[in-house]
Amino acid sequence: MSTAPVFDIDLAAFWADPYPTLKRMRAQAPVAYVPQLGATLLTRRDDIFTNEKKIDIFSSDQPGGLMSVLMGQNMMRKDGEAHSIERKAIFPTVSPRTVRDTWKAQFQSFTAEILDELRPQTRADMLRDIATRISGEALKVITGLTQIPWQEMDRVSQGMMDGISNYAGDPAVEARCNDCTAAIDRYIDARMPVLRDAPDASLLSVQMQAGLSDASIRANVKLAISGGQNEPRDVIAGLSWAMLTHPDQLALVLSGQVTWLAAFEEYARWIAPVAMSPRRVAQPYTLHGVQLAPEDRVFLMFSSGNRDENVFARPDVFDLTQDAGPSIAFGAGPHFCAGAWASRCLIAEVAMPMIFERLPGLRLEGETPFGGWAFRGPLRMPVAWDA
Repeated sequence: MSTAPVFDIDLAAFWADPYPTLKRMRAQAPVAYVPQLGATLLTRRDDIFTNEKKIDIFSSDQPGGLMSVLMGQNMMRKDGEAHSIERKAIFPTVSPRTVRDTWKAQFQSFTAEILDELRPQTRADMLRDIATRISGEALKVITGLTQIPWQEMDRVSQGMMDGISNYAGDPAVEARCNDCTAAIDRYIDARMPVLRDAPDASLLSVQMQAGLSDASIRANVKLAISGGQNEPRDVIAGLSWAMLTHPDQLALVLSGQVTWLAAFEEYARWIAPVAMSPRRVAQPYTLHGVQLAPEDRVFLMFSSGNRDENVFARPDVFDLTQDAGPSIAFGAGPHFCAGAWASRCLIAEVAMPMIFERLPGLRLEGETPFGGWAFRGPLRMPVAWDA
């Protein structure tokens, strides 16, 4: 039985803004059991960075976990050789070379089309009308499910994200998630014959070419949709908001003193879009005097580690001049985000510079609330620009 101290939280307040609570946890109880989440949280950056690599102790294999139950056991929920085989199989889709030679031109084409279409309107919701659409179009080409409208891509992604973070066990949330995964299976069924006859670099195609099992193929496509839609969407909108509310930082980028990539990395540190990753304790382990027992559920709190006062000079400040290098926004171990290169290209090389180039005088038109503790991003973002 775990000896982790109990740390109670206000779940609603934690969803609205988890950072004050996480700061107290880092100081008072860096390894603590939170009954409202049913898990033991690791909140210090170096603890997460070191222990995420210990897959023999902190296992990603969670047969009873929400992701495995609702979406199938994807490569994120496998360790060792099983994980390596599937990661190698998908690499042709997400490699730096493929991103550069295949996906970037497509990212540029549809982003320009979206912004040119919206520009005469002079106002929109950055999250709903711009970021969601750019993210959805990118995911369509990368997954190979090109027949899905971008609105549907966002719907099925959000349904799965809600489902895998449904630790309160809301049956309505679970039902929506099941509806979304069933829809994705139908989209996969429709595309498989096409890609069998005309293979390409898409995720669905390269897995078929590698001979992965049908169950693994489907689970990995669902994994890509669940994270590949929400995370770029939330960073495109969130980074736009951060720039507009920090004009001194925007000036650094527009003047060429700081790159958009540096802005992307600092934002992902400051407001980690993927704020945590769950693990199952596979064998007894002691950390900071706390004894963890087999089958304990542990949450690696990336969002907390990225604001660790012992690592970052100004952890609570969006500051492009500080070193975001120690950030663990993409993870730290063998499960380091496979889509990192595609995400950096889409956001830092394409979406952000094009948004600020093609929407002159871009400005906020209202409040931009944020929400979420497992996945975090803006909930809406009304903006306007000059005609």
